[in-house]
Amino acid sequence: MARIAVIGAGMGAMAAAARLAVAGRRVTVYERSATYGGSVGRFERDGFVFDTGPGLLHLPAVYRDLFVKTGRESLEESVRLDQVDPASRHVFADGTDVLLPNASRAGVVSALDAALGAGAGERWGAFLGRARDAWDRSRRPLLEEPLWADWRTLGRDPYPAPRQRRLLRGARQAATVGEIGAWELADPRLVALLDGYALSYGLDPRHAPASAALLPYLEQTFGSWYVRGGMRELARAVYERCLARRVEFVFGAEVTRIAEKDGAAVGVELADGTVAAADQVVAGVSPAHLVERDLWSDGDVRPRPAASAPVPGRFTLLLALRGTRDADAAHRTVVHSPDGGAEAAEVFGGRTAERPTVTVLRPDDPEAHPEGHEAVTVTATVAPHGPVDWSAAAPRERYAEVLLAAAEAAVPELRKRLIRCEIRTPADTAARTGAEGGSVPAPALAGADGRMLYPANTTRLSGLYLAGGWAHPGGGLAHAGMSGSLVAGLIVEGAGFRGSQ
Repeated sequence: MARIAVIGAGMGAMAAAARLAVAGRRVTVYERSATYGGSVGRFERDGFVFDTGPGLLHLPAVYRDLFVKTGRESLEESVRLDQVDPASRHVFADGTDVLLPNASRAGVVSALDAALGAGAGERWGAFLGRARDAWDRSRRPLLEEPLWADWRTLGRDPYPAPRQRRLLRGARQAATVGEIGAWELADPRLVALLDGYALSYGLDPRHAPASAALLPYLEQTFGSWYVRGGMRELARAVYERCLARRVEFVFGAEVTRIAEKDGAAVGVELADGTVAAADQVVAGVSPAHLVERDLWSDGDVRPRPAASAPVPGRFTLLLALRGTRDADAAHRTVVHSPDGGAEAAEVFGGRTAERPTVTVLRPDDPEAHPEGHEAVTVTATVAPHGPVDWSAAAPRERYAEVLLAAAEAAVPELRKRLIRCEIRTPADTAARTGAEGGSVPAPALAGADGRMLYPANTTRLSGLYLAGGWAHPGGGLAHAGMSGSLVAGLIVEGAGFRGSQ
């Protein structure tokens, strides 16, 4: 029986582990912390329960497939999934307020027309139609197959931007999210809506390729889902599925080196000097510091560049509130910045945004709080730890006040109801997950000459495979699950594996 050593117990790594165990491999997971889940964390105090990572699930089909392929119990038998409807409420700088329904393009168009004026919904609907074309063109090579050896073909943007003729000047086509907003959507509130999607995934709207149109398309087409009890319940279910398939977990076991012999990975060395032999190694973390060689060349893949701009993280407030949630409160409210351009310049310039876009989650979940109270999470995308010293008390507390002020547009009288505020910054993320600067990886995107792609799941070190958000196809819960599926397929079926059909 082949032995597999998995580094890290994040969602992508556990997804790979469960699938490999079902395929007859003997799998051991080595996790530096005391628990599983990676960025999918939980904080509990005095009966209040909060997600400290992602709060919603998109593309649940990825995890449905994982549970189908690894056991008898379905995903819905392991956790309770609730569709979030309305999917989101948006509060714009001019006071306009709109509720967008879940997984209904016609409903979204109608809601935008009613709130923003006739024609706004039609423009957004036409944009979503072009985003659907981009999805159809890039879905398999970008998400469902190992990264092609000729990855440069994904450098071409699949978004079919319309050509716009101009008097006395050449025609133009949008190549970035910002240009889509300015040239195709026009209305500043639609611009803020689109920019907000990009920013929530850690992408700079000014430079993110037009193919980032996939992000609102996926959410508004396939819907948003909440896991009762919090997203940590999904991590628990995947962990328990691994245990049921006899995956072994070793917690408090930091891997310091990948053992090599004759040009192949043959195990892992732990901080205590122990060497665990393996036939293959799956790294659920960035492995560059664990080897003494270059794992990629320009001919293999173009890793996502980090030098041009810092990869942002998340600043989160966990709010315990007295009093119950309003019956008609939206699960998710996005309070948009009055100046998205300035916000992007600050976040991606390594500074704090003075007027950030803020996401407020108010789950209708009795398991998340004591009776008669409410648990609320407030999040903003921010520069990572390093450019900003998020470990220092003064900037943490000052920025918490900035987010509280913005969140009052979603939760009236928030400060009067406040019992306790817990602050989580990129410095905390870095300490918990090991991610440099507490950065959060965005999904891979086609276009931009391949600059938005991630390293392939295979490496130049034979027997070493990559899963998780810092490998193909990038960050996000669904993408992590996809990476686990790809790694398992490559190990079980070999280099000829081309993804699920």
